[in-house]
Amino acid sequence: MFKKSFGHGRLLKAIALLLCVTLTSLLALAQATAPRAELFAGYSWLHPGGDFDNHLTQFGVQPGQTLKNMPRGFDVSAAYNFTKWIGVQVDGGNHWSDSSTSFLSGFHNAMVLAGPKLSFRTQHFSPFAELEGGWGRITGRGATADGFAALVGGGLDVYFARHWAVRLFQADYVYQGYKVSDVGSGTFNGGRLQAGLVYGIGQIKPPEPPAATCTVQPTAVLAGEPVTATVATQNFNPKHKLTYEWSASGGKVAPSDTTANIDTASLAPGNYTVTSTVTDAKAPKNYQAATCTGNFTINAPPMHPPTISCSPNPATVRSGDPSTITCRGNSPDNRPLTYACRPNAGRISGNGPVFTLDTAGVPAGTITVNCTTTDDRGLSASTSTSVQVQAPPPAPQASKIGEIVFPNKAKPWRVDNTAKAILDDVALRMQREAGAKAVIVGYVNPAEKGGMGLAQQRAVNTKAYLTQEKGIDPARIEVRTGTAGGNRAEIYLVPAGAMFNVPGTVTFDESKVKPSVDHAARRPAKKAAPAKAKPAAKQ
Repeated sequence: MFKKSFGHGRLLKAIALLLCVTLTSLLALAQATAPRAELFAGYSWLHPGGDFDNHLTQFGVQPGQTLKNMPRGFDVSAAYNFTKWIGVQVDGGNHWSDSSTSFLSGFHNAMVLAGPKLSFRTQHFSPFAELEGGWGRITGRGATADGFAALVGGGLDVYFARHWAVRLFQADYVYQGYKVSDVGSGTFNGGRLQAGLVYGIGQIKPPEPPAATCTVQPTAVLAGEPVTATVATQNFNPKHKLTYEWSASGGKVAPSDTTANIDTASLAPGNYTVTSTVTDAKAPKNYQAATCTGNFTINAPPMHPPTISCSPNPATVRSGDPSTITCRGNSPDNRPLTYACRPNAGRISGNGPVFTLDTAGVPAGTITVNCTTTDDRGLSASTSTSVQVQAPPPAPQASKIGEIVFPNKAKPWRVDNTAKAILDDVALRMQREAGAKAVIVGYVNPAEKGGMGLAQQRAVNTKAYLTQEKGIDPARIEVRTGTAGGNRAEIYLVPAGAMFNVPGTVTFDESKVKPSVDHAARRPAKKAAPAKAKPAAKQ
């Protein structure tokens, strides 16, 4: 195998010390961006590390001869950065010797490696560490040996322009294993030093730092009025649960996640600040929290009196009809208002701002209504409005609109064609005056058989014609009997709101009197004897 001719332990310690000092000195200068890809090309010096033995006699090397440093070489690499910290790199280079630098002219040592690269970037400096593995080949005098190659180390790039940097140094510990066919295998343990130019391509933007924005509504209030603060977040991970802390330079804070209500009671006039801190405990250390503030002002209470206007609806009424008095008060200081109204006639009800004026019993003329609004500080304003009262219209009265007779002695209840013509006019009148009702009063001569039962039958038959033949609603027709006598029936029209008060007439239970359909235009029907009338009280 090999005899050690180089202090491998001292080399590794020197490389590690150099990397630690460089990284530590640049911790305070971390930069915000990094290139997406980096291309390197430059000079490379290699110390293979070891002595030849009989395994390399195939290359023309005699046992005991020392493999010297190889100062002739180059290296190229391409790195792709996933973040500004972590990337992957592919590295390829070759080293060779001649008679002036080694005992063996034309000896080559080539490697192609790949592996992760860790960088720590500042505004201009980019120290890095690397760990790579791959393939190595040694050649000389027509012989070749291949094997596994690996390295670990790092270096320092200095950016002097947006895309360009100088690699001041790169120091790596290099391990190579080789196999010589039919002879055996061996390893190199050495070091590699490099320097050259780096070209950066593209740019990696770091994650945006978390931010928060506070808003306060309203921004100016009087003491005692509520203030609501709201926080909106930016650049936090939407999958993480956030915590919210609230504080204020004055007032009592009632937080509720993204909002907080501030009780401003007892606060003196002045400016106050609300602060919110939003925290994501799962985020990286420098991206966990954001703070924002909002401001509100407590104004000194103003002292402006309120204003008021009032209007009636309707402005003209008939005596007994109501009118609505609506008042509209306004406080320039946004104070609560109360209302009061007093008329010089009639009665008024309500607590405002809407009142009802009752004009019952008020004669024709003008009612003046005086109204006042008062705020919670005792400041007030007054106004007046008026309502014109007209004399009430005469009360509606019931009127007689028709009378029919029953001349058929054989069928004294029968509604004949003459009666029908009169009832047709009655039906038209009721259709025109849909709100009116009708009262039918049946009479009987003292000499007629059947007595008041016949009078009831005449009233019921008359109603039956109007409802069954003319389609008048039965609920709109009332039947009565009267004592004035005669083989007849009177029909009265009672307008809406009117009372029927014809003396000598009484109501009866019409459900006990079956109407006869034996009208003049129909086939005569057998008629049962009229039911005996039940006595009823007079009206």
